[in-house]
Amino acid sequence: MRFKPLVLVSPGVEADNPGLFEEMLGGMADVSFGTFRRGGVVPAEVGEAEAMVLGLEPVDDWILDRAPRLRIVARYGVGYDTVDVEACTRRGIYVTHTPGVLSSAVAELTMGLMLCLSRRLIRADRYVREDWWRPDRGRLQMGMDLNGKVLGIVGLGRIGVEVAARARAFNMKVLYHDVEPKREAERSLGVEYTDLDTLLRSSDFISLHVPLTPRTRGLIGERELKMMKPTAYIINTSRGSVLDEGALCKALKMGWIAGAGLDVFEKEPLQRDSELINMDNVVLTPHIGSYTSETRRAMALMCVENVRAVLEGKRPPNLVPEQKDIIIS
Repeated sequence: MRFKPLVLVSPGVEADNPGLFEEMLGGMADVSFGTFRRGGVVPAEVGEAEAMVLGLEPVDDWILDRAPRLRIVARYGVGYDTVDVEACTRRGIYVTHTPGVLSSAVAELTMGLMLCLSRRLIRADRYVREDWWRPDRGRLQMGMDLNGKVLGIVGLGRIGVEVAARARAFNMKVLYHDVEPKREAERSLGVEYTDLDTLLRSSDFISLHVPLTPRTRGLIGERELKMMKPTAYIINTSRGSVLDEGALCKALKMGWIAGAGLDVFEKEPLQRDSELINMDNVVLTPHIGSYTSETRRAMALMCVENVRAVLEGKRPPNLVPEQKDIIIS
């Protein structure tokens, strides 16, 4: 017989923060580690768990049917497109995420990808290792300044605002598109609101920072990529399916755009047969937007805070937007 509630933590979350969940929750709960996927083997602990701290595991009716005691799904990250919030709400299950604490890390990676593209840093590194010492070496292709260039931000939420602040420090002009104008950001950062088509046509760099929803899935496809300047770059650190990967590959091969920086992909991990692997005009990173020790610890602590609140019979502080204005019972 179990005398404490059970908290099930994804092994990937634990690997980022070894020992933290036992230390922070062990006094009030049993902590176990396990993962699952739809249609696969489900750990027995799922049926006993009152709380789950999860990475990208899918949570839908199929898994919820196997978790009758569940009271909270604490998403370890800001995006929660893998969680069926409506299904959880129907069953009286809270869904939380970790907004704010990872914004700086993702913004820093976004700027890093931008610099890699503008200054061709990956090629420059390879040039030093393979060619620079050769008497018959060729010339390295010249880079471009960020100073004075136009950055278009699609989605001016927390992360988009952090990117805009960093871009302004590089003396870039910042345009943005969002579902509604963000007047405070316009006043404080000097950013300019515009429609999506104008942003696409005007920007030297385009950075995507929208959540994955039915509305944003495939938001940037062939039509949108054709609108961009042939000298422009696109950067995606949001969700892979916001950007149509097939259309992007076509755009890169046909020269519709100059290149891309990608931290997220339609299917992860990126498969070896992906056309992107062998393209020289892309910079690829393995979904590491929040992957710093400081940020991952802050995310874990926010998950702990949310789980602890629910186990104490309280409303968790970091509910997803769909649950903020409703009573979960």
